[in-house]
Amino acid sequence: MEVIALTGPSGTGKSHRALIVAHEYNADAIIDDGLFIKDSKIIAGYSAKKEPSKIKAVKRAIFMDEEHASSVRAAVKETNPERILILGTSVNMVEKIVEILQLPPLTKIIRIQDIATPAEIVRARESRIKEGKHIIPVPTIELKPHFSGYLIDPLQIFFKKPQAKYRKLGEKSIVRPTFSYYGKLLISDAALAVIVDYVATSDPSITRTSQVIIRNSNDREKGISISLEVTIKYGASIWNVVHQAQHRIKDMVEYMTGMMIREVNIEVKRLSIE
Repeated sequence: MEVIALTGPSGTGKSHRALIVAHEYNADAIIDDGLFIKDSKIIAGYSAKKEPSKIKAVKRAIFMDEEHASSVRAAVKETNPERILILGTSVNMVEKIVEILQLPPLTKIIRIQDIATPAEIVRARESRIKEGKHIIPVPTIELKPHFSGYLIDPLQIFFKKPQAKYRKLGEKSIVRPTFSYYGKLLISDAALAVIVDYVATSDPSITRTSQVIIRNSNDREKGISISLEVTIKYGASIWNVVHQAQHRIKDMVEYMTGMMIREVNIEVKRLSIE
């Protein structure tokens, strides 16, 4: 395993460029602000960008919480990446992360000033200060429904109150880049329907599904909704079966696709008797 670093002051665009740098240097994993990302998926960790204060964010970013650190160490060991790109505000910070996560010593250091122009760094700072944008280096996945033909960006998450016209001071948005190792990623609603059917019927109490419908919310911040009809074996607890299926579908679809699921609605249409 090889470890390289991308360093630069906070808000200079490191996270925004992380996927490009990882691709150029053949790094299949990224550690950024408390997250361990491999092959464009968040594998473990908790984002420091979600912390309410700068002090808590720093502690999260350098894995000062032992439970947080141990979960990421275990994930790194299990996935065994060939090369990890670690983002930090300084070489000292990266070396601290390397020490806590028990990684091999750094072999290469890339400075943000070497890959971004002064004008690009200024724009990144303005985006952070004026707009409150924080980037997570995991690519946007877009839903391309079969019939309606529209595209949505369900991974743009805004931490603000619903229907608020203005974002209050201190609130921030977390966005993901539209690019990835693989170019633009589109998932059809038909593919999601297959996943939903498979996850739902993995419970023997659900014998079949029908009318799986994927809908885009008019509010981009809330993600997509899933509706389906199911047939349940006679004698099973309907409430328990449906409740567990809702959670399984939400968790598995979000894990497999990276999409944000707003709701899962299940209607029991039939009972089956073997």
